Amino acid sequence: MEKHHEIIDTSFESLMDDRFGRYAKYIILDRALPDVRDGLKPVQRRIIYAMAVDGNIPKNPYRKSAKTVGLVIGNYHPHGDSSVYDAMVRMSQTWKNNHPLIDMQGNNGSIDDDPAAAMRYTEAKLSEYAFGMTQGLQEDTVEFIENFDDTDKEPTILPGLIPNLLINGATGIAAGYATNIPPHNIDEILDATIMRINHPFCTVDELLAICKGPDFPTGGIIIGKQEIINYFETGKGKVTIRAKIETISKKTSQQLVITEIPFEVVKSNLVKKIDDLKSNKTIDGFLEVRDESDRSGLKIVVDIKPDADPEVMKELLFKHTDAQVFYNVNMVAIDQRQPKQMGLIEMLDAIIRHQRDIITRQSRYRIAKLQERIHIVEGLIKAISVLDEVIALIRSSNDKASAKVALIDAFGFSEVQAEAIVSLRLYRLTNTDIVALREEFALGVNEIEYYQSLLDSQTLLDNVLIDKLKNLKQTFHQDRRSVIVDEVKQITIEKTQVMA
Repeated sequence: MEKHHEIIDTSFESLMDDRFGRYAKYIILDRALPDVRDGLKPVQRRIIYAMAVDGNIPKNPYRKSAKTVGLVIGNYHPHGDSSVYDAMVRMSQTWKNNHPLIDMQGNNGSIDDDPAAAMRYTEAKLSEYAFGMTQGLQEDTVEFIENFDDTDKEPTILPGLIPNLLINGATGIAAGYATNIPPHNIDEILDATIMRINHPFCTVDELLAICKGPDFPTGGIIIGKQEIINYFETGKGKVTIRAKIETISKKTSQQLVITEIPFEVVKSNLVKKIDDLKSNKTIDGFLEVRDESDRSGLKIVVDIKPDADPEVMKELLFKHTDAQVFYNVNMVAIDQRQPKQMGLIEMLDAIIRHQRDIITRQSRYRIAKLQERIHIVEGLIKAISVLDEVIALIRSSNDKASAKVALIDAFGFSEVQAEAIVSLRLYRLTNTDIVALREEFALGVNEIEYYQSLLDSQTLLDNVLIDKLKNLKQTFHQDRRSVIVDEVKQITIEKTQVMA
């Protein structure tokens, strides 16, 4: 058969504009930026979903990471295995996440930027936190779409009520967009969400009384409340983070002990930079630096001269090393299939809309299931009232299909009710407790009325949502790690204080 080719006459500029536009849209929506509702990028969502479907959940044993990677790239994410495993590793790191999504057993890297062991050596399963984000998947709470080869379905979003984007933060670079969302304390974010539900017109200042600002998994000291207000309002700002440094004075020596470092600072690089300061001939006062970190926590010890001013030496560390860094906040996320820069209020409102939608869809699903069951229970109650006739009719029928038809014709059962009756063994039918059936019927009616009340009243629905958020707070409570101060005392460093 002869093939016909059509030549398209177009300019190179318009062709590139169209093709790059499609590519950029794909990168923005389906690769690099998180969704505001569950705070996950597609690869993270697919990892969690694949593990949940495979039963790789908290109550079950760990499984090889390589198996999960294979499931993800084979069923949902047709990209390189290293990108999927790298995402798994990051999701498991306690110094990158306030609440890790993956519980990994084995070498998953370190704060010194050491690489994780190969996927064939590590084992993983979902954390309780991530497993909570999957609750409700089987109750039509979210939309499902075809996977890349149309052989399976995958969720467009996870239905969990956890405001993960603000709790764990996110980073990502897309075509023309970038995001850098700091992590926050889960207790504060859940309380802020509840306040926003109860007071939909509350201000940033009112929310600031509850949610103090970022809370990094590595702790540290955050300086300047005004910058926090700026990014809460606009979604953009710059936060200053300092290491937590204690001074220990002895008779013959002094030490600066660093127990917390700024977020995303590589500890080994910080130690090397401090060691370089010691070797620098233009700065005097540093004697030795040692990394004494162990399983109990981070500890960097800096010996300084006995006559050195500890506060001046701290300022030198802040000025010349990553003991002080600037975190550039850029809160960009996907909202209704569009990338948006959002402040705290906009993010909370988008999250609350999602949470309300989840409970609404779940209520509708449960009402439908209860109605189906009640219909069957009604049929069983009716069958028991004419039990002898039903048994005789079933026994006289040639097969199951003819028995169903006879029941429908003789007693007016629906096809669903007739199917339920003929599917029961005769001894089960005769011993069925009419009292238990009537109790089940009454309970089902009450449950339907309850779920219908949630659909009819947003106030009642919000009360249920608030109760669920309070339960999440009890389950995943975490004390604040980062200290926020409005300002710090500035110390002037004289040239004579730093010269050898």
